[in-house]
Amino acid sequence: MESAPLYFAVGLALVHLFVPLLRPTALVSTRQWLSFAGGVSAAYVFVHLLPALRAGQRTLADVGPVESFLDHHAYLVALAGFVVFYGLENLAQRSSGDDGDGTNTETSGVFQLHVGTFSVYSGLVGYLLVHRIDDGLRSVAVFAVAMALHFFVVDAGFRRHHADAYHRRGRWILALAVLCGWGVAQLFALAEPSLAVLEAFLAGGIVLNVTKEEIPAERQSAFPSFVVGAVCYATLLLGA
Repeated sequence: MESAPLYFAVGLALVHLFVPLLRPTALVSTRQWLSFAGGVSAAYVFVHLLPALRAGQRTLADVGPVESFLDHHAYLVALAGFVVFYGLENLAQRSSGDDGDGTNTETSGVFQLHVGTFSVYSGLVGYLLVHRIDDGLRSVAVFAVAMALHFFVVDAGFRRHHADAYHRRGRWILALAVLCGWGVAQLFALAEPSLAVLEAFLAGGIVLNVTKEEIPAERQSAFPSFVVGAVCYATLLLGA
């Protein structure tokens, strides 16, 4: 079981590498699949991560002042994650709008910032794979599946904003980041308060990355597929 996080990390890295190569089929369109993946991600956030924030808040309260505005600092960290990734999305949209075709070059400052920040995001996922093995194989498997489907949503945004540069270089960087996160976890074990902060930041980022792909009308999201993904994964989580 100790080697399970490595296998899952390799699997998530492969998702980053090969998602851009997938093509729609006669049965399932790309939009339907992305909406299903978005539904799974949303279910994971609302059924698992947000309740986990409450436990994380109790952990953080034990090491900080309770009677202050930091009484809700786990939630503030989640908000920070949301704001950071919203800012990245805004920058990417403005940059793509300059040329209108989403083919930002690899030397673009926005592309480098976008990939750099998401490298931390992917690395955090790789790190938490190792942390979650303490809760059992089922826990890490549920997390890995949710993140694999979430990476479909993330990669769709990258292909839209940085099509050529992401295919040539960006996807390799994000894949490597997952493995680096796993490697860092082998060397350094963070204390529970630090892990609570990281999970809170990840929760905020997931919420933003799901909603930005599903809500705008121009994305033509497949609502039934989103509902199926959300209901199926919520059922799995509640039965865990």
